[in-house]
Amino acid sequence: MLKRLSAREKFEQLIADFEPLLRNAFMESVADIKSNIQIKRIVERLERNDIPGAIEALYLDPAAFRPLDRAIAQAFEGGGVAAVSDMPTLREPNGAKFITRFDMRNYRAEAVLRERGSNLIGGIVEDIKVAARTTMETGLVEGRGPRSIALDLAGRINRVTGSREGGIIGLTSTQAGYVQSARDELISNDPERLKHYLTRNRRDKRFDATVRKTISTGKAIPVEMIDRMVTQQYANRLLLLRGETIARTETMGAYGASQMEAYQQLIDSGAISESVVQRVWHSTNDGRVRDTHRAMNGQTVGFRTPFLSPRGASLQFPGDPNAPASEIVNCRCRMSIKIDFLADLD
Repeated sequence: MLKRLSAREKFEQLIADFEPLLRNAFMESVADIKSNIQIKRIVERLERNDIPGAIEALYLDPAAFRPLDRAIAQAFEGGGVAAVSDMPTLREPNGAKFITRFDMRNYRAEAVLRERGSNLIGGIVEDIKVAARTTMETGLVEGRGPRSIALDLAGRINRVTGSREGGIIGLTSTQAGYVQSARDELISNDPERLKHYLTRNRRDKRFDATVRKTISTGKAIPVEMIDRMVTQQYANRLLLLRGETIARTETMGAYGASQMEAYQQLIDSGAISESVVQRVWHSTNDGRVRDTHRAMNGQTVGFRTPFLSPRGASLQFPGDPNAPASEIVNCRCRMSIKIDFLADLD
């Protein structure tokens, strides 16, 4: 006999299904941008100190993230269908079962999706431009050659796979700063700064022996090796982290938004009134959960009333994109929606 999944288990299964889809879509989009970068054009512009022209030559077109946009739509639809399947059985006045389905073509659902995709992808593209500009400006100030700077942006071609690896394209501007700081530490030859490099969680530990030897002997690490350690290995690992963070956060946001939309469609149908719908916040209650979300566990609100974090933030659902990043990034909480059939009898 098949085990009946709990609400938490169904939620975790849904997230597990869609997180890899979003992560792979993001990585596919970044790979597409890198594969179409024309290093020669960037070098020509950097030789003229034309940073805006060099950024333009990166072809950071939001359309490159179309795979991510489609993946978000799939997660949104999956969440809506799941929400409908979990709704209690409703009856028509004549006793017949009321049939409801999640409508992805609903004008409001389409508007929600357009806004989510546009805001996310627009933010990603603009942040990449900021990171690219900072990398170019820093490289020129340090006297790095235009070609070296261009490769720091786009990554270097792996001779085995033929694909570009590393580079700051796809990283947040903050992560690009980490890459630059790691490079500065390795180039410095300063024992204390080199020791700090060894504390970086995303470094490639296969090079640790080389760094320790430099600390003990003072012999500089070759620039070519630093390029491999930082702009390929370290940046690559940060990019994977970026993909995982986007996947978790956006899957959660799409799921919560689709739950709201599914019940709004039910309300619009006239089958129930908004006053009988309640939403409940459920924390994971483990050692990794935010203190604010642990405190919100069990918080129950009306259909349109936002959940309130102890820090003052308002959230319509876990992963609400309108809430501060500190409340939604990598959130693992879930929201349940219930119908209180006795509410209108008061």
